[in-house]
Amino acid sequence: MKKIVVMSLLGAAIFSVPFVFSPANAVSVNSSQDKGYVSVSYTAEKEVSPDTVEVAIAVRTEDKKSMQTAIKENKEISDKVYEYLRGAITPANGDYLKTTNYTASPHYVYNSGKRSFEKYEVSNCIIVHTKSLDKIAQMIDKSLALGATTVNSLTFSLSEKDKECADILTQATKQARKRADVVAAAAGTTVSGIKNIDTSCSVNANYAAPQYRNMLMAKSAGAMDSAVAEAAPIEAGVIKVYANVNANFYLK
Repeated sequence: MKKIVVMSLLGAAIFSVPFVFSPANAVSVNSSQDKGYVSVSYTAEKEVSPDTVEVAIAVRTEDKKSMQTAIKENKEISDKVYEYLRGAITPANGDYLKTTNYTASPHYVYNSGKRSFEKYEVSNCIIVHTKSLDKIAQMIDKSLALGATTVNSLTFSLSEKDKECADILTQATKQARKRADVVAAAAGTTVSGIKNIDTSCSVNANYAAPQYRNMLMAKSAGAMDSAVAEAAPIEAGVIKVYANVNANFYLK
């Protein structure tokens, strides 16, 4: 009687390189017949246009004599910025405003190891979350014209991340199975089922460095007239969605 030994075949397939195969020893499983398996991996990526932008607009005021004066001035400017932004966004589309990182504190300087009071500082940061990407440059420009001082961040994102991940994971999983079939056929066998499968999906952060500072602040140095510079164009670019599938398929 001939003794039959079933050997396992371990195949690794990387997205950017040809298949690489490596043999493995016989596999023992708790069944009436030993099984081999093939391991494959596939990484897919997709470029999509962002549909949401979030920008942080700060209002910073200061006064050398009174904290209350700095607070009052900050509130007056912030109220004007809020009033404008409320009319510029579309809450029905999921747009919103929120306040974050409000601070009011004295500022000290150090000279020869000695601390001395310099001024009171108040800062209020307004987060604008909107799908109106075509209006964000105008929103920033107008906010600065109303007295906002700094744009701290500008981040583009996807509102339908789960949907995009589902689509690309489906694609990656199908390609992984095709690769398993190719490997199995080359080894003279066929795929009989899934041993295990691991997946992951990620979206790269699309962050734009701050592009704006309030040019009105230059008035004190006589460097600018009363006109506010025209808003600089903002390009959203694209966001990349990555999906990775690592799977082990039984052979028969």
